[in-house]
Amino acid sequence: MPRPDLLNPLFRSLKSMKGVGPQLGALFAKFFGAPDGQDAVVLDVLFHMPSGVIDRRAQNGIAFTPVGSIATLKLHIDEHIVPPRGNTRTPLRVKAHDESGEITLVFFGAKGGWVERALPIGETRYVSGEIGFFGHDKQMTHPDYIVEPEKLDTLPMVEPVYPLTHGLSSKVLRRVILASLETLPIIPEWIGKDRRMLLGWPGFTEALRHVHAPERPSEGDIVSPSRMRLAYDEYLAGQLALAIIRATMVQSKGIERHFTGIIANRIEEALPFALTDGQRQAFEDIKTDIASPHRMSRLLQGDVGSGKTVVALLAMATIAESGAQSALMAPTELLAAQHYRTIQPLCEKAGLNCILMTGKMPAAERRKAIAGLENGTIQIAVGTHALFQSSVAFKNLGLTVVDEQHRFGVHQRLALSDKGNRTELLVMTATPIPRTLVLTHFGDMDVSVLREKPAGRQPVDTAVLSSSEYDRVINRLAARLEEGAQAYWVCPLVEESETLDVVSAEDRFAALKDAFGDKVALVHGRMSATQKQEVMEGFQAGDTQILVATTVIEVGVDVPNATIMIIEHAERFGLAQLHQLRGRVGRGSARSACLLLYNEPLSETAKARLETIKNTEDGFLIAEKDLELRGQGDLLGTRQSGMPGYRLAVPDVHKHLLEFAHEDARALLDRNPGLTGPEGEAIRTLLYLFRKDLAIPLIKAG
Repeated sequence: MPRPDLLNPLFRSLKSMKGVGPQLGALFAKFFGAPDGQDAVVLDVLFHMPSGVIDRRAQNGIAFTPVGSIATLKLHIDEHIVPPRGNTRTPLRVKAHDESGEITLVFFGAKGGWVERALPIGETRYVSGEIGFFGHDKQMTHPDYIVEPEKLDTLPMVEPVYPLTHGLSSKVLRRVILASLETLPIIPEWIGKDRRMLLGWPGFTEALRHVHAPERPSEGDIVSPSRMRLAYDEYLAGQLALAIIRATMVQSKGIERHFTGIIANRIEEALPFALTDGQRQAFEDIKTDIASPHRMSRLLQGDVGSGKTVVALLAMATIAESGAQSALMAPTELLAAQHYRTIQPLCEKAGLNCILMTGKMPAAERRKAIAGLENGTIQIAVGTHALFQSSVAFKNLGLTVVDEQHRFGVHQRLALSDKGNRTELLVMTATPIPRTLVLTHFGDMDVSVLREKPAGRQPVDTAVLSSSEYDRVINRLAARLEEGAQAYWVCPLVEESETLDVVSAEDRFAALKDAFGDKVALVHGRMSATQKQEVMEGFQAGDTQILVATTVIEVGVDVPNATIMIIEHAERFGLAQLHQLRGRVGRGSARSACLLLYNEPLSETAKARLETIKNTEDGFLIAEKDLELRGQGDLLGTRQSGMPGYRLAVPDVHKHLLEFAHEDARALLDRNPGLTGPEGEAIRTLLYLFRKDLAIPLIKAG
């Protein structure tokens, strides 16, 4: 269904508006993040929320306006004091008075006589701006508004303030927004009347008017009924899109798979440890999903080292029992190789054929692997997204397992599941994600959580030290290396920075090499994949004892013998990052230690972060705290990964509305799965407004 015609005025290019030329149009496109080669549209400015409100209603007279306040004054213009010619540093001053006192209006660099024309001597003008003080006199520097008495109604008494970008003035933005409000069509209502009455929420169009052209400051406030309404609408559109995708992937088509449990049992018997209760429960959830006629779409959340790979292997064994194949996809070749090393010996004992597909495979080996996947003799393929290239065909792909999901958006989830015939989808993430974010990004998936660490995993002793203790750290480290220990040393930057006073990985590598010689290796993100792989393999094999690194080691490298993690400038890392890095040690049977070195002075937030890491190893507690200290935007690397950032909703303030929208979206689709009738039409309009219309073609008729 095409976009409803009534929304066309909102999707018009801003360049079609009076006063928006090519230059301003290009600025808007960049500011609002329009896709390459496209213009920003009217809706973009309407969805640009104010950060505050200026109240110009106070008209108490010069004597009664406090310094620092915004005031609107009715002034009699008395005199212009023009600076001597050629003197550009002295401002032009205009003396004026009202019944209560006198004031000076100050203009720097005023050229072309416009001030004299705007404020003619002997006449009355309304001026509005911030009251300042100079010597003993009140003054106003560059008033925001100067209007003639008969045009007082053009002066905005309550004025929203907007985030701006270089080259865009608030006057221009405000003009474009007010012109955009004029074009707002009458939009069908998607929120029930009872709900709106109960919460005191206005209609959608009315809410936008309140926010952009408020009559009282409270109307545009972040917790006003209008802002609440708009935040809820944005959440509802997002949750509906996820729910529709879920319905498409899960309800529509699936295969009731039959399995015996024989191969899974063999794998369990081959494990060197007993499964945790969490692993058992997750596996039970997965078996239920696989046996049902619906498609599995499950997120397996577990902290670093909680044993997700084993659960995934049991799932793949179950799929093999049903006669189908599985693919395990990791974000890097290093991680794919590691998964392969974990599961290959277990597969062998259970009689499963498992291969590792990488970009560097010799051609003959690759041909053999592709043939095995095509004829079904290989049951499990491990690799990067190269597994999903068109040259790779599976005989019967029944399960896709994706590791480190937050690098895959919803669209990739859909594309992956198209490769097989009604494939089940299991996604694993080592980032403990708080409930609000699970709803935002994975509202279309069921969730299993692994909370305990497998038996035999040791807690990690965490200490916090000032970097002034560097020499002590080196002596202690030397003693541990003598005993055969291995250590990571993590720095925030690759090379020296002119702007930041931070020890770089390269500098630290040089210093440690002086102390420990060839025992030290360096790895960072600017190295080629091959170089990184070589260094990591050397460390894994024990050829080097200290690995100096940037955060490239955050995800997934497994070296059980490494028992020391030193993080330099720990104050510069986020909580989730510190937690992930610490998870690199404590993987063997020996006690491990993590040392957080910080530089003075510490901010309150940094102090709170380091305290949290020192006091707990529970990734979920840490993630909740991270959300509190940092806000939602960065937590999943939203900025980079095309995750839904919000424009109208402010998660810290409006997050209670997300649960609300999640339940409403599911209830709505249960009640009206085809989105038919007036209600369906209103909901489709909502999806178009919030650019979630990619979900619309997926809606099942009936």
